[in-house]
Amino acid sequence: AAGLWAREVGAMAGVYFPLHPMEHQYIVTEDVPLILDMAKDGLEHPHVMDPAGESYLRQEGRGLCIGFYEQPCRPWAVDGTPWDFGHELLPDDFDKIEDSIAFAYRRFPALEKAGVKSVIHGPFTFAPDGNPLVGPVRGKPGYWCACAVMAGFLQGGGVGKSLAEWIIHGEPEADVFGMDVARYGDYAGNKRFIKETTGQFYTRRFVMTYPNEQLPAGRALRMAPAHSEMTAAGCRWGASYGLEVPLYFAPSPDFVEKPTLKRSNAFDIVAAECAAVRKDVGLLDITGFSRFEVTGAGAEAWLDRVMASKLPAPGRAKLAPMLSDTGKLKGDLTVFNWGDGSWWIMGSYYLREWHMRWFADHMAPDVDLRDISDTTVGFSLAGPKARQVIERLSDGNVGALPFMGCGSFDIGLYRCRVGRLSVAGELGYEIHCHAMDHIGLRRALLQAGADLGLREYGFNALLSLRLEKSFGIWSAEFTQGYTPAQTGMDRWIDWGKDFIGKTAALAERSTPPAQQIVTLEIDALDADAS
Repeated sequence: AAGLWAREVGAMAGVYFPLHPMEHQYIVTEDVPLILDMAKDGLEHPHVMDPAGESYLRQEGRGLCIGFYEQPCRPWAVDGTPWDFGHELLPDDFDKIEDSIAFAYRRFPALEKAGVKSVIHGPFTFAPDGNPLVGPVRGKPGYWCACAVMAGFLQGGGVGKSLAEWIIHGEPEADVFGMDVARYGDYAGNKRFIKETTGQFYTRRFVMTYPNEQLPAGRALRMAPAHSEMTAAGCRWGASYGLEVPLYFAPSPDFVEKPTLKRSNAFDIVAAECAAVRKDVGLLDITGFSRFEVTGAGAEAWLDRVMASKLPAPGRAKLAPMLSDTGKLKGDLTVFNWGDGSWWIMGSYYLREWHMRWFADHMAPDVDLRDISDTTVGFSLAGPKARQVIERLSDGNVGALPFMGCGSFDIGLYRCRVGRLSVAGELGYEIHCHAMDHIGLRRALLQAGADLGLREYGFNALLSLRLEKSFGIWSAEFTQGYTPAQTGMDRWIDWGKDFIGKTAALAERSTPPAQQIVTLEIDALDADAS
């Protein structure tokens, strides 16, 4: 918890936090007649945030304090905070906030009549998304952090409460993933990435960010091998854990999606992709899934302890909830038993570090766990004609795979691992290949399905398709704030075995929760529930 020196103190232990100090300036006025008049009536001036003026305003004594998140922001101490810096104020820089001040005087006329009592100009730290970096650090037993706390007085209480619960009880009372240090991986340690993203957050501090808006800082950082070819095919991209992930495929290179809280102008494009999956067959890049390989003499016993579900037989896969000691969810994962002594755990790509930390904290002897998410990529086929497409390319009887079956097959020129399952809820196959085979596999699948109506689609369509099937996903329907019984994940639990969280889960089983997740159908003409 080293404030402006968090980078330096972290580096002493070989930990590199994605944070950066930014210069920030605010003004405190002399007494303001309006404030004096309000005080006579026992009133205080309300706290005001002005998005258009990129400013905040609050009462300070008998005057006003106004601060600015100006567009030409300035990072501070790019190469490290000086050890002899004693929280001195930086020199005033009115030129930097000249436009902001002029706008504020027009917006708040009382300011024009008030003299300036003091100017405060100093640095404070930001993470790329503006949230704190809190929690235990993988690979450093007993090492905890609470840094990048941008608004200390505002956030300090919640950070302290959650951190104390975490250290004492093993997890916080609330779901605090939004400030968990494990939401970032090594990709975020790049100095330019941190500088771009923290600067972007600073300048957008009071700017509305829409649910369908894609921001440019730190993009495109990491890309699937077929990224360029998919872009040429019209793909529009989002970002997940530093990786570019496909959102949808625009039919025209000139198409630009407009940020909105209502139904996007990409709605018809996504609807057509959904229809293609329901009617024919869709092709989705699934590079953006996490993949962990588990091997070793103790692999099966370890998985049986960590996962609350029954483990799959050789050549099969199973949905596997993972629980904390208190019985809350720690993951909605899929476990593959390839039948050759190797197992896979698949989950959400952006939870890679979060899950690796959990696995490391509960590791057992004779287990080799590897994150293979960057070397193993792939595509999924989904739709009534999915089997026809894959059978045209396979040397084996891949079409005979039962639901949740898995195995190794040659798909075209490529040796792949294939599982028969689909988040879209249609007949589907997940085809996993080496990263070097990604481009060629895509070409082969597109060619094999050309006369069957095969269409590439993105995660926007997948989210719509899975909602129509009431398939939950992490961070939406499933979070670490919920339990298996609240989410319906308890139907996958193997109650006859021992697993982490069993005692708490059994207690919940005997006393059903007061709340359960359900699917609601919403009538809407111009807006959609995301």
